[in-house]
Amino acid sequence: MNIVKKTIVLKDGREIEIETGKLAKQADGSVVVKMGKTMLLAAVTCAKEAKPEVDFMPLQVEYKEKYAASGRFPGGFLKREARPSDNEILTSRLVDRALRPLFPDNFHAEVFVTITLISADRDIMPDALAGLAASAALAVSDIPFNGPISEVRVARINGEFVVNPNFSLLEEADLDIMVGATIDNIMMVEGEMKEVSEHDMLEAIKFAHEEIKNHCRAVLELQDEVGKTIKKEYCHEENDEDLRKAVEEFCYDRCYQIAKSGTGKHERTDAFEALVEEFIETIPEEEREEKTPIIMRYYHDVEKRAMRRMILDEGIRLDGRSTVEIRPIWSEVDYLPAVHGSAIFTRGETQSLTSVTLGTKLDEKQVDDVLVQGSEQFVLHYNFPPFSTGEAKPIRSTGRREIGHGNLAFRALKPMVPVGEDNPYAIRVVSDILESNGSSSMATVCAGTLALMDAGVQLKKPVSGIAMGLISENKASRYAILSDILGDEDHLGDMDFKVTGTKDGITATQMDIKVDGLSYEILEEALEQAKKGRMHILGEMLKTMSEPREDYKPFVPRIKQIVIPADTIGAVIGPGGKVIQEIQKLTGTTITITEKDGKGFVDVFAPDKEIIDDAIARIKIIAFGPEPGTVYKGKVRAIHSYGAFVEILPGKDGLLHISEIDWKRLNSVEEVLKEGDEVEVKLLEIEEKTGKLRLSRRVLLPKPEGYVEPEHSERRSSDRPEKRDRGDRGGDRGGRKPFNKRKN
Repeated sequence: MNIVKKTIVLKDGREIEIETGKLAKQADGSVVVKMGKTMLLAAVTCAKEAKPEVDFMPLQVEYKEKYAASGRFPGGFLKREARPSDNEILTSRLVDRALRPLFPDNFHAEVFVTITLISADRDIMPDALAGLAASAALAVSDIPFNGPISEVRVARINGEFVVNPNFSLLEEADLDIMVGATIDNIMMVEGEMKEVSEHDMLEAIKFAHEEIKNHCRAVLELQDEVGKTIKKEYCHEENDEDLRKAVEEFCYDRCYQIAKSGTGKHERTDAFEALVEEFIETIPEEEREEKTPIIMRYYHDVEKRAMRRMILDEGIRLDGRSTVEIRPIWSEVDYLPAVHGSAIFTRGETQSLTSVTLGTKLDEKQVDDVLVQGSEQFVLHYNFPPFSTGEAKPIRSTGRREIGHGNLAFRALKPMVPVGEDNPYAIRVVSDILESNGSSSMATVCAGTLALMDAGVQLKKPVSGIAMGLISENKASRYAILSDILGDEDHLGDMDFKVTGTKDGITATQMDIKVDGLSYEILEEALEQAKKGRMHILGEMLKTMSEPREDYKPFVPRIKQIVIPADTIGAVIGPGGKVIQEIQKLTGTTITITEKDGKGFVDVFAPDKEIIDDAIARIKIIAFGPEPGTVYKGKVRAIHSYGAFVEILPGKDGLLHISEIDWKRLNSVEEVLKEGDEVEVKLLEIEEKTGKLRLSRRVLLPKPEGYVEPEHSERRSSDRPEKRDRGDRGGDRGGRKPFNKRKN
C-alpha cells in the first residue's frame, strides 16, 4: 500500500487528517478524512465515455451516514439504512453545488461522488468535512476537475467567528453558515442567522475563505505526492465551426429582438423555439437528425450571449425591467376558509399558495438521524408540481430540489416563529408552488409569513426574501447585479444569491456562483441591493396584513399549557399511563407532558375551552393538590342521607352536604342526584386536621330572588354530618343487647 497523509491544523489547534491509499483502492480516487473520532470515506468514479447526445455534466453526489458509525441501530422494521434522510440530501446538495461549476464545460462523462460517514464523534458535525473529502478524492484521481475546493462551517459565538464548531457550541451561535470555495473564489454559501447585518455576513464569508485556502493547499500537496497532477484526456463534443457561424448569423439578431420584446415567459419561450426550428429547416433534410443536437448547443450559446449583451449594454432585462426593479406583487390572506391559516403570494409569474396547520406535541416531526435525535415543533414543506411551469408530467415523490428549497424557507422563518413556552402548538407550513418563473423559495418565505400571521401565530417579526442575479464579463470587470431574477436569468447568469430577513437583519441566505473572479466588493454591492429589494417586498406584504391575528380562528383547536413540578409527572401519568388516559377519556382532550429544565410542561389540546379547563383542574389536583375556590367536574360515587361523596379526580373524594346541593331545602339527596351522575362543584375548604374536602354545588347556581339564609340553629345539625352519622350508628346498636350478655 502506498499510503499518503496530510494534516490540516485549524486556528484553535484541532486537526483534520486526509489519508489516501488504504481504503477503496479500486475507485478512481478515494480518501479518508478524519477529525477527532469522526471519519468520512469519499470515493469517486467516472464513466470511460460520455453517453451519446449528453451535453451537460452528469454529476451525482451521495452523502450517506451509517448508524453503526455512532454505535446505533437504525429504526424501522428492517433495522437497516433505507432512503436518504433530509439531512443526507441537504449535505449532498451542499457538496454538489460547490463541485459542479468546476468540471470542464465540455466534459460530459458520468461522475459519481460517494461520501460515507464511517465513524462519528457525537459532538463533531460531519457535514462540514464532506466537501473537503469529495474534493480530495477527485484530486487523487485522474478525473478532470478545476479544483480543489473545501467547505467549512463558520459560526459566530459570543461575538467571535469559529470554524467547524461542535454541536454543543453551535447552540449559542447567532450566525451559522457553510461556505464552499477554491483558493481564489467563493463558490457556494448557505446558512441561517439571527438578524445579522450584511457587513457581518460578508465578514463571516471572508473568515471562512481564509481557512479554506489552507485546506486547498493541503489537497494540492496530496495530489502532487500521489502523482495525479495530469488528468485524463477526453473528447466529448463534436464541433462544426461552419455550423456554429451559420447559427450565429441566422439567429443572433433575431434572438436579441425576442429577448428585448418584454413578453411573458411562455410567449418568449415559444418565440425562441420557433426561431431555432426555422434555422433547422434550412439544413438539408438528410442531415437534420445528425446536426440537431449540435445546433441546439450552439443556439443555447447564442441565446445566452444575446440576453447578457442586452443587460450589459442597454440595462434591459427579458421582461423589460431595469436591473433594480421588482416584479409586480399581489397577495391575499385567509383564502382557504377551512384551514388554520393561508395566504397567496404572487410576484410576477411566480406564485405560492401556502397553508398553516396547528397541532399538538404528538404532531411534531420526529428526528432520528445518526447524530441528531429529537423532535421539531416547526416544519415547512415545499411542493413543486410540474404544472407550475406548464410541463405535462406526472407528479412524483418529493425530490432533492424540493427538500433543498423547503429547507431554505424553513431556515428563513425559523428564528421568527415562537416555540416552547411562547407557543404550545406544533406548526406545519406547506407551500404549493402554482406558478414558477424564478425564486419560488423566496415566494414561499413571503407566503409563509402571511399565512402564519393569518393563523394567529405571533411571529416575532415578518420575513421577506429576494433572489439576486449577476451578469458579468472579463473577470467581472464589467457587470450588472439583478434584483428579483427570472428563471432564465438564473439559468443563463453567473450568480443566484437568495437573501431573507426582517427589517432588522438577515435570517437566511443561499448563494451559488458560476463564475471565477467575483470580488467581495461585488458581493457587498449585491447585499445592499438585496436589502433594498427585501424592504420593498416586505412593504408590499404588510399592505395585505401588517401583524398577526390577535387570536386563532374560531375552529382552531385550543391548547393551554401549565407547568407542574417534575416530581409530580409520574403521578399525573399514573401506572402504565392509567391516570392520564382516564383524564383524556373523561374530558375528551389530548394531553402531552414534556420534562425540561426540571419542570413538567403539560399541554392540553381540545376544541372547547370548557373541557380544557376541566382537564387542567384534574391535573392540578394531582400535581398541586386540591385548591379551595376551584370548580371541578366530578362524579357521584356514594349517596347518604346527609349528602353525597363526589369524586373530583381518581382517588380524591369530597363531601357535598345536602345543604350545599341546592338553594332550596331538600328532604333527600335523591331529589337532585343519584350515583354515577356528573356534577359541577366548587371546593369550599380543606379541613386542616383531617384533610377532608368540603364541596358545594349551590354556590354555582343562581341565588333565588328574595332568598333568606336559614337560622344557624336550623342548619347546625346538618353542618356536622359526621356526628349525626355516629348517632345513627349508636341508635342501631342501642336496639340490640351485647351477645355475651344475652340470656339463653
